[in-house]
Amino acid sequence: MENVLDKTKRTLRLRNYSPKTCKAYLLYIKKYITFSKEKGLKDKQKATEDFLLEKHKRKQSPQTINLALNAVRFLYAEVLKDPQKIDLKFAKRNKKLPIVLSHAEIERIINATENAKYRLMIALGYGCGLRVSEAVALKVADLDIDELVVHLKGAKGKKDRISVLPEKLQNDLRNLIAGKCADDFVFSSNRGGKLTTTSLQKMFRKSLEKALVSKSATFHSLRHSFATHLLENGVDVRYVQELLGHQNIRSTQIYTHVANPKLKNIKSPL
Repeated sequence: MENVLDKTKRTLRLRNYSPKTCKAYLLYIKKYITFSKEKGLKDKQKATEDFLLEKHKRKQSPQTINLALNAVRFLYAEVLKDPQKIDLKFAKRNKKLPIVLSHAEIERIINATENAKYRLMIALGYGCGLRVSEAVALKVADLDIDELVVHLKGAKGKKDRISVLPEKLQNDLRNLIAGKCADDFVFSSNRGGKLTTTSLQKMFRKSLEKALVSKSATFHSLRHSFATHLLENGVDVRYVQELLGHQNIRSTQIYTHVANPKLKNIKSPL
């Protein structure tokens, strides 16, 4: 197994997969090999089917099952160079609407955040539509405060994109980055290094509770709210797609279900 995992790790690096994807693929490939050996399964089609069915029994999410399938496919196609494809379709994903916070709820969450650094990060998460990983990785050179633009480099899918910067945060950002070098993190830890996504998520949860917001929101809900509120303000869905960095317009169109003014204007017959 160690030889296969080492070869997989090497292939993933050569293909320039993200550290997060590498970690996930290696985890599921290791679990798949162990599962196949324990069950004595040598036929890869049956082994893959049984491996995924086991995940279904454990009520794991369709996203997790699809990720495991992608990992196994990568093992056979890219690492072992097996020409025979695995004949399996992806698990049907749950069509859940994103959790969107109202303007008032976001304001309460921001005001409930006592730490000035985290308060500004939460405000930027909403004001720019940032992922949590993008917020902690933001560097001084990425900000064009005068032009109200933020350059997000090497974001999800190794893609760069540009998003808007809120005018009301100009002074706070200028004060924060004063004296910093272009390559410094905008939001550094107390030790001077990069903040962890865990610490930001933890602070967001605390502020959520303190603000008495009952929705099961996460930092990513700020991004959902950014997109939804832009659509409600009449911004074209394709511009929202660009700001979010979505490759497929269908990923952005889910927000049109939440921001549909015609549905919101319908009054209940009760």
